[in-house]
Amino acid sequence: MSTRSRATLGLLLGIAAVAVAVAGWHRAPGPPVRAAEAASDISASRRTAIVSAAERASPAVVSVSVVATRVVRADPFQGLFHDDFFQRFAPPLEYLERIPGLGSGVIVDAAGMVLTNEHVIRDANEIKVTLSDGRQLPAKVLGSSSLYDLAVLKVDAPRLPVAPLGDSDRLEVGEWAIAIGNPFGYLLNDTQPTVTAGVISATRRDIKRSGSDTGVYKNMIQTDAAINPGNSGGPLVNADGEVIGINTFIFTQGGGSIGLGFAIPINLARRVLDEIRTYGHVRVAWPGMSVRPVTEYLAQRLGFRDLGGLLVTRVEPSGPAERAGVRPGDRIRTVNGQEIRSMEDAERGIYGARVGDKLHLGIERGDQRTERTLTLVEAPRSGP
Repeated sequence: MSTRSRATLGLLLGIAAVAVAVAGWHRAPGPPVRAAEAASDISASRRTAIVSAAERASPAVVSVSVVATRVVRADPFQGLFHDDFFQRFAPPLEYLERIPGLGSGVIVDAAGMVLTNEHVIRDANEIKVTLSDGRQLPAKVLGSSSLYDLAVLKVDAPRLPVAPLGDSDRLEVGEWAIAIGNPFGYLLNDTQPTVTAGVISATRRDIKRSGSDTGVYKNMIQTDAAINPGNSGGPLVNADGEVIGINTFIFTQGGGSIGLGFAIPINLARRVLDEIRTYGHVRVAWPGMSVRPVTEYLAQRLGFRDLGGLLVTRVEPSGPAERAGVRPGDRIRTVNGQEIRSMEDAERGIYGARVGDKLHLGIERGDQRTERTLTLVEAPRSGP
C-alpha cells in the first residue's frame, strides 16, 4: 500500500472514531434524563389529596387564646390551726387570678364567624384570635351552647379566608380524615396550623358524660387522626378540604393521642351557627311534658307487663304535648319510629332537634295504641 493510501485510510478511521465518539456523547445524557423524569414523577406523587385538602382548609384555621379570671381565697392560717378568734382579725385573703387558655377555631363565614368549642371560651374575659397569616384580632362571643359544646365568635377584618363546609351525614367509615389546629400555640412561635391525618373510625358515637363535663356528646365522629391538646375547636376535614366536624376531645391514658379522637359533626355545628346568627342564642326545643323511664318498680306499681318506654308524668297547660293530645299516664313507646327502651334512647331520638321540628310519638294508652304528633317550641326562658 502506498504512503498516500495509508494516509487516506488513517483519515477515514479517524473520522469514524470521531463519529462514534460524537454518537456516544449524544447518547450519554440518556440515563440522567430518565432519572430526572423519575424525580419529577416522585415529586408529583407528593401532591396527595391530603396535601390539597390541607392547603384548602388551613388558611381559615385560627388559634384561640383566652384569659379567664377567677376569685381565689387564701387562708393565712391554713395548715396551722383554725380559731374563730384569730379569723376575725385575719380573714381569708381574696384575689383575682388570671388563667390563660388555648384552643383552635375555624372561620366559616366571610363576615368573621368563627366556630370553636364552648369549653375553649368558657368563663373567658378576654379572647384573641390569631390567623395563619399572623394577624391577631380581638374576638367577641356571639353565642354558645354548653349542651352541644359549641361557640360562635366574631372577628372584624378584611380579606378573611373561609373554610368550605361539608356534609357529615354522608361520611363513610374508612375515608380520609384530617385534623387541623394549633396544638401548642405560641410555644412553636409559628402561626401556621398543624396537620395530622387518619381515617374516619366510626360515626354516631355516644359518649358518656364525666362529672366535670356539661356537654352531651352524642352522634360524634370518631377518628384516629391525632387530636392533641390545643386542637379543640379546630376543624376535622375530608379529602376534599371540606370541614366535616369540630375536633373536641380525645380518650387518653397518658395525656397524648392514642388514636381515639372525637369531633362534633359539622351538620350539628351548622345548626348551632344558624341559630346564633339568626336569634342571637341557641333556642332550646321544648315538648311541654315531663317523662320518666319505666323501671321495674314503676312497672309493678302500674301493672305493666314489661319494661321500656317512657311514662308521661306531667303535661304543661297549653304546651305542645297538650295540643297534640298527650295525657299524663301515657306510655311513649316510639319517637320518630325509633323504639324507646330507656331515657338514653329518648335523648338520642331528639338530640339536635330544633324549634319547629315535629316529633311523631307512638303512645300506649291502656290497651290502645295511638299516634300523636307534636311540634317543638322554644322552651320558656327564666329570668330577665
